Amino acid sequence: MTAKNVTVYSTPTCPYCVRAKEYLTRKGVVYRDLNVAVDRAAAQEMVQKSGQMGVPVIVVDDKVVVGFDQRELDKLLM
Repeated sequence: MTAKNVTVYSTPTCPYCVRAKEYLTRKGVVYRDLNVAVDRAAAQEMVQKSGQMGVPVIVVDDKVVVGFDQRELDKLLM
């Protein structure tokens, strides 16, 4: 599997964020976690990339996944 550039925009209180990060960790995916609850620049970046204010937003290379969509993540991580 080729290494992907993965960023997770999340908050500490979001259960779907926790599940998404646990899933990525189980798969051995290295990712950058940005806490949009405290990082305003990251929050603005997330909205700009996704058009969404809800989390999680997961970016795999240049593809945006809104929410924890395991099937979509599997496709993008292949």
